[in-house]
Amino acid sequence: MAPPMKPQLSLPRILEMNLGFLGLQFSFGLQQGNMAPIYSYLGANEAQLPLLQLAGPLTGLLVQPLIGALSDRTDSRWGRRTPYFVMGAVLCCFGLFFMPLSGSILMAVSLLWILDAGNNITMEPYRAYVSDRLNPDQHQIGFLTQSAFTGLAQMLAFLTPSLLVWAGMNQDWVDTHNIPYTARVAFMVGAVLSLSTILWSILRVPELPLTPTEKTAIAAKPTSFAATLAEIGSAIRDMPPAMRKLALMSLFQWYAMMAYWNYVIYSVGRSVYGTADPTSSGFHSAVLTNGEMAAFYNGVAFLAAFAMVPVARRIGAAPLHALSLVAAGIGMLVLPHVTSKALLFLPAIGIGLGWASIMGNPYIILAGSIPPERTGVYMGIFNMMIVIPMLIFSATMWLFYEPLLGGDPRNVLTLCGVLMFCAAVAVWSVRDRGDTGLPVGAAR
Repeated sequence: MAPPMKPQLSLPRILEMNLGFLGLQFSFGLQQGNMAPIYSYLGANEAQLPLLQLAGPLTGLLVQPLIGALSDRTDSRWGRRTPYFVMGAVLCCFGLFFMPLSGSILMAVSLLWILDAGNNITMEPYRAYVSDRLNPDQHQIGFLTQSAFTGLAQMLAFLTPSLLVWAGMNQDWVDTHNIPYTARVAFMVGAVLSLSTILWSILRVPELPLTPTEKTAIAAKPTSFAATLAEIGSAIRDMPPAMRKLALMSLFQWYAMMAYWNYVIYSVGRSVYGTADPTSSGFHSAVLTNGEMAAFYNGVAFLAAFAMVPVARRIGAAPLHALSLVAAGIGMLVLPHVTSKALLFLPAIGIGLGWASIMGNPYIILAGSIPPERTGVYMGIFNMMIVIPMLIFSATMWLFYEPLLGGDPRNVLTLCGVLMFCAAVAVWSVRDRGDTGLPVGAAR
């Protein structure tokens, strides 16, 4: 029997329901642009950076599938997903506020675990919430709107330190632990946004009440921790074919993105500013330049996400994603060879196109292939396909950073470009919705 139709939402309402993604992704943008430098300011060397970033992928691996399965089984007075939104937003707010006050690597690592736990507790139910709230014909606009907010939020997060410098703050004004005050202000702005935007979304566009059938189904399910783990295992065994095909793409795509985020600042420092010293003014300039470049490519992603809606409907989400990954790969290959700050923004266009697609099109493919009653657990399992490549990066990059890549972050970016091409080849074959043979996202 076909699932009951849900109320169609207008574009302004879809924007409101996804506003929480602004705060959530502002937090991720701050991490991408500042955590590696913060570790360097506190004394870490470049080869150690991947190991120090384990919090994100490990919490994603452990938290998101559990939260997904639990939220599928939740029937509370506040809704199925809402309790997890609020819990995650509070943890995220706490981690962001105290992160720039870190006095040691240990303190920064501990706060990153709290921050990433909050981000992951919120992220998975948010994906499921969109799938819950919208009819299938609005999934594309729903998920690509999330992609647009990702671009906007990260653009603002990366640009905030430069805006503070333009407003008069000294980029070299640092505390006793070498952390710039521009980072402190940016993180505290993020703390406010992470909580306020989530609350706005869930109050303005609340979850739909569960139907009697859904309530009965939830009540019939065991709620123990063992049952939750069993549900995750069962869902993995029953995984739809299209979702299985996304796993290889994710391996290449997310290893590349994690490597890019960790080493792009160090690449720009060497190629544009001629420095590898994290306490130098040139390195501070590289951090700000990367912020401006990342703000630009996230701005490109914000605009491209909306432009991709009709294209995805016409050619399918998978081919569009493959083409976007090729654009990102070209950008990553070119970037290490650019020696002028102004010219950095050209390869950033390709990276922005790829990032817009990464945050939208795979979820269109996924939402069209999974059963609605298991949306939460499958969104969590799909996140495992994101965080496992990140874990592999953290576990392997330090092994060959010096012997194979010469200790040069520019070579890391070259590797990223090659991996993006591999991801494009892998996703090109993910063509079918169910067993129809139609391109995912194409009209039926």
